[in-house]
Amino acid sequence: METLVLILAGGKGSRLDILSQRRSKPAMPFAGKFRIIDFSLSNCTQSGLYNIAILTQYLPLSLNEHIGSGKPWDLDRRDSSVTLLQPHDFWYLGTADAVLKNLEYIKRKNPKRVLLLSGDHIYKMDYRKMIDQHIQTKAKLTIATQRVPFDEVSRFGIMSINNEKEIIEFEEKPKQSTSNLASMGIYLFDFDLLEKSLTTIKKDNLDFGHDVIPYLIDTTKHQVYAYEFDGYWQDVGTYDAYLETNLAMTKDYTELDLYDPTWKIFTKSEDLPPVKFGSSASVHNSLISNGCVIEGTVINSVLSPGVRVGKGSVVKDSVVLNNVIISTDCHIERSIIDKKVVIGSKTKIGAGDNIPNKERPDLLSSGISVVERNSVIPGGIIIGKNVRVFSTYTFTDDEIESGATVR
Repeated sequence: METLVLILAGGKGSRLDILSQRRSKPAMPFAGKFRIIDFSLSNCTQSGLYNIAILTQYLPLSLNEHIGSGKPWDLDRRDSSVTLLQPHDFWYLGTADAVLKNLEYIKRKNPKRVLLLSGDHIYKMDYRKMIDQHIQTKAKLTIATQRVPFDEVSRFGIMSINNEKEIIEFEEKPKQSTSNLASMGIYLFDFDLLEKSLTTIKKDNLDFGHDVIPYLIDTTKHQVYAYEFDGYWQDVGTYDAYLETNLAMTKDYTELDLYDPTWKIFTKSEDLPPVKFGSSASVHNSLISNGCVIEGTVINSVLSPGVRVGKGSVVKDSVVLNNVIISTDCHIERSIIDKKVVIGSKTKIGAGDNIPNKERPDLLSSGISVVERNSVIPGGIIIGKNVRVFSTYTFTDDEIESGATVR
């Protein structure tokens, strides 16, 4: 085998808070009908890479059900495969530790190269170009990189390169840096180097960014090169990034073209009827998925499959996930509504002053309100901005003030 793909998809996505209570981050719905992991999987098959293993850990059921046999990505053929690798004996304690614990599986596949991907980013990428550069430069490790704003370098592994694109310095999440070339968390290893580095570095919570990459650059001076990627790439690991990246897909021009027939994003689709617009429906700049019934107004929003919007209701600048029922005369603005929520008539969500969430101001301060899966909100309730609503909450008041957390 030339190249084996390992997708790291076991992350909790803790900054997604309520949304990651019952699913891993790669299983999060995106742009209506997709899941976040669809982008990595589709990139693989579009790049002609059909031998894939997915390393899962945190709440894997939703992700496992979505992937199944891999049929939507053409991975159920005789000459292709997708394998789900759950922890056995011990939990994965870091990205590199997860690969180390599955080293025997990789050896059985006997690949020349191993492509390591994150399952929680939104992007399109032809991995063949990265593989070609890896071969041409005779690299032992190639890291996909992208330029980021200098005020965001603390979020990434930052590196410096020479004229031949060889990485000469690497620092994981520096407070400030003279370079803004960031690691995308995409690594192409020659297998012999991967095996040697994982078995040489003795550490329990072994991580590629903190341990393996600095070790290879600073200690062993192996041929480590950067592959510079200038296309669209987005981490949607916060409420703000998740909402804004979804809403960006509704604009007249989008950097990420979901409608490009030459590079399709595949997914497991539900068998649902077509979208239905009632006589009073009005929809502007929105993504409406199959099975939706719209009788109200939807503006600059993303609706996942099976959503119902009642007469007189307005959904604006929001993401509404699968099978949500929004009754009549509601007003939903700048909100993320998780699956199977029922919202009673004349309810308002996203009203009032922009007061940061008192319990988690680090997560909610820009006016987004979030409702957990399976919540039932009675009619006539007013919910402010930056509010977290847990499904366990029983409503006793008609108004939830901005910045509140109710559970």
